[in-house]
Amino acid sequence: MVNPTQTTSASAVFAALNGGAQAASPATSAAATQSQFMTLLVTQLKNQDPLNPMDNAQMTSQMAQINTVSGINQLNTTLQALSASMTPNQTVQAASMIGRGALVPGGVVDLASGVGLGGFSLPTPADSATVSIYNSSGALVDAIDLGAQSAGITKWQWNGTNSAGATVPDGSYTFKVNASLAGNAVAANNLQYGLINSVTQGATGLTLSVGALQNIALTQVQQIL
Repeated sequence: MVNPTQTTSASAVFAALNGGAQAASPATSAAATQSQFMTLLVTQLKNQDPLNPMDNAQMTSQMAQINTVSGINQLNTTLQALSASMTPNQTVQAASMIGRGALVPGGVVDLASGVGLGGFSLPTPADSATVSIYNSSGALVDAIDLGAQSAGITKWQWNGTNSAGATVPDGSYTFKVNASLAGNAVAANNLQYGLINSVTQGATGLTLSVGALQNIALTQVQQIL
């Protein structure tokens, strides 16, 4: 009669090892994993049917699988160490941006001392682009005709006057960009300008304080000015 242990396949051994690896703490070493494998393998060999022993191909397959598990453990350890070493460097590099201007997703333009800055990005060229600026009540204050624009990021500046040429109070206004090519609308992504005030290292990575905006991911910064 064949012992049930003998019928345990290579995949079953690998599954058992994989399950043990998931339950173990991150400190579990590759050597411990190999020890578990050898224990299972020796048990198989001891309980195999002498008339139907495990063949060389099966033995080789199981050895290859344990080498794969060991290699993955070592790769994970290397990647974790690399990630840990990169985090301080990223923080130092990001800190050098404090005090610099940046364009990030947003539709607000802050007017200060008669100057307002903003931007937008276009996926394709446009033969016309207009920035419309609105006050807190939603009324149109001014419209800036920028003409034809190429694909990519475009910066624009507002002189703080309305459509009649009168100066308007400093403060926060909203804006919208309308762009078109041969009469067809081109989707424009609004970019808000602000000074980078601080850099924070959190669980999800580096975040910035840009003007009045908080928790802006570093990856959201479209341009540093």
